[in-house]
Amino acid sequence: MAIAARRLPQDGTIDVVNRLRHVLTQVNLDCTCQDSLAGALDRFATLEKRRFSRRQLVQARDCRNQIAAFLSLLSELDALTESEPDRTVFREMELVFSEIVDCAFAGVLALRQIATE
Repeated sequence: MAIAARRLPQDGTIDVVNRLRHVLTQVNLDCTCQDSLAGALDRFATLEKRRFSRRQLVQARDCRNQIAAFLSLLSELDALTESEPDRTVFREMELVFSEIVDCAFAGVLALRQIATE
């Protein structure tokens, strides 16, 4: 088994694994040692991919929880009317919607990174 580069998530640790693979392909190791090393690097890379995916999934769940909290704040919209004297409340609701958009986008990016690894 050759110590060829595998498709891995973009993560600092994975960069180290890829650099290590590159250096080790330049070293003349006996076949058994090279196979063992390639297997160890593959196992490590698999663990790193899982760690990366787990971290992204936690981030997506955090985004979901933040959105749920913001949605509860938006329930105050039902009590507002167009003649609300305190116009700043509309700005506050605008900011809540904006935060939901930002959280949703962060969740999209986290899940996209998992899906494309």
